Amino acid sequence: MLSLVYLLPALGLNLIYGYAGLLSLAEGAFFGIGAYASALLALRLGWPFWLAFPAAGLACALLAVPMAVPALRLRSYSFVMVTLGFLVISESVAKNWIGLTRGDMGLIDIPRPRLAGAALASVTAFYYLALAAAVVACLGFRAVVGSAAGRALIALRDDETLAQAYGLDAWRFKLAAFVLAALLAGLGGSLYAHYTSVLDPSVFDVFHTLTLMTIVFGGGAGTFGGVLLGTGVFLFLPEALRVTPQWRMVVYGLLLVVFVVRLPGGLGPALAGLARRRPR
Repeated sequence: MLSLVYLLPALGLNLIYGYAGLLSLAEGAFFGIGAYASALLALRLGWPFWLAFPAAGLACALLAVPMAVPALRLRSYSFVMVTLGFLVISESVAKNWIGLTRGDMGLIDIPRPRLAGAALASVTAFYYLALAAAVVACLGFRAVVGSAAGRALIALRDDETLAQAYGLDAWRFKLAAFVLAALLAGLGGSLYAHYTSVLDPSVFDVFHTLTLMTIVFGGGAGTFGGVLLGTGVFLFLPEALRVTPQWRMVVYGLLLVVFVVRLPGGLGPALAGLARRRPR
């Protein structure tokens, strides 16, 4: 279930980093903003999930524009620091705007989606909802990266100066990628809020951002199959290690170090290369 939820913001981070070449730490912030937007629309205004879900993604996309306009004009390290600052500010707002977010008390009783008048209360029913959202997101992602715009992003990632010399508008393409990534993160946050039914400022914790980075870097940035594989492996792995809770995070950290050192391109490309080298 969580693999499907995290797949949406992971696709967004893969788009902005793996294809556009920009390391953004703001995906965790947009994930939390989408979660709060959807929860507040449902609790305060009584919106059904089917309206709150796309509205959360749209809100994140609109919020990404004024942030990206100045940030994308900065160099790589400065851009990373700006996105990190946005994550910190988002967490601070969620904690201190008590009249809206209830601060550390959090939001409770976030309603589950309803279909044909019945709430999707069971995990199985919500799983199929998340699966449908993930499939649509994957199809949209493949359509974008397989289009002329996707090829333009790859050209900018590989050699921005040469791409601009051929007439590509680097700023406009990066802005579009940043907005689409924020949209996907917001949709994932909406699913997360309605699945857990409770929400507090910990949703902005850097843990979520690190989880997304682990999925994309470990699975294979700039690949579609690698992110799918990374979402499964790096979210199921901590659960499999719960048999030894004292050493769980130690073993998990060591495995991440091994992945980075031995498979710097990611797990997906490494397995694909191994399959190509197999004798007929």
